[in-house]
Amino acid sequence: MWEENFDTEHEVGQKLDYSPVSWREYFDQMEDVSVGPADSRDVYRIYKAGSEGPLLVLLHGGGHSALSWAVFTTAITSRVTCRVLAMDLRGHGATEVHQSDDFSTQTMSSDIANVIRACYGAAPPPIVLIGHGVGGAIAVHTSSSMLLPTMVGLVAIDVVEGSAMEAHHSIQNFLKGRPKSFKSMDHAIEWSVKSGQIRNLESARVSVVGQIIRCEVEETDTLEQASPVTDVVVEHNEEFYDQSYVDDKEDAASESVYKWRIDLSKSEKYWDGWFRGTSNLFLACNLPKLLLLAGIDRLDRDLTIGQMQGKFMMQVLPPCGHAVQEDRPERVAEAVAAFLLRHKFAEAIKETRRFSHTMRSAGW
Repeated sequence: MWEENFDTEHEVGQKLDYSPVSWREYFDQMEDVSVGPADSRDVYRIYKAGSEGPLLVLLHGGGHSALSWAVFTTAITSRVTCRVLAMDLRGHGATEVHQSDDFSTQTMSSDIANVIRACYGAAPPPIVLIGHGVGGAIAVHTSSSMLLPTMVGLVAIDVVEGSAMEAHHSIQNFLKGRPKSFKSMDHAIEWSVKSGQIRNLESARVSVVGQIIRCEVEETDTLEQASPVTDVVVEHNEEFYDQSYVDDKEDAASESVYKWRIDLSKSEKYWDGWFRGTSNLFLACNLPKLLLLAGIDRLDRDLTIGQMQGKFMMQVLPPCGHAVQEDRPERVAEAVAAFLLRHKFAEAIKETRRFSHTMRSAGW
């Protein structure tokens, strides 16, 4: 996979391809995990890769989906022996829960633990929890609550209490200023790249699929009726996309638009709870920790002092936007791999095997 910054067309006269790409290019499996009592089950969409080594549980940022980790997953699994589980958080992607507007840290942290238990039982592999943005804050709260007994490491990506608390007003302005709908999936991907929301075209082509949903112009959003199943994992084998993400291209001419899957502005009452106190919770976590930032200006006072005291590893990865693992998946994978190897959580993959994997991915 070749990483580039696609803010603009990189060659004069070359038309970029904004068509969506299947999750199958990056993950081994897509599954729906059902948890809870039979009469009120919640269903979480997850993606998996790898079969050995530590389990990297990946939590995406607000408005994104598990697909934001797609390119990173290929990059990290080519560097170290590990397993990946990326999940759509409640209210996001293809996850369907009964209380989809409950974004409290306690509820979202419990979601993580419930999905891991449904997939791996009472004794999951050693877990390294990795979260970006809101997902990073939830990762910190999950670690603090000690909900994952086999957790061995924590990675937070571009989530800092101080800067997050200051950004509330600008976030609402951003949400109000972005397009409300798109006439096609390709147009949504093109907007994401040209607006700078995702600066890597490869990542945008797979991840934007999880952010928007096709609906009829007059259609209102509804929650699918749950069926009586409990703690079940269902593997999907669709040829291209799951139908809940992208409808067949044959129907493209019908009267429909693509809209955002989640109205993030309605989650505002939870923003304070997500981020307040996370710096001290992160520092208090008695596990190896890594903080990856898009810029040094993100650091607040508590984290600056903690970093000077050597309480965690830190790396700044400019130039990139907030979607760090999408803009610079190779660099993030390098940093995470170094973290895993330093603490002997995982073993390095030999260069010859990495080269072979890279060549296959590139179509050679």
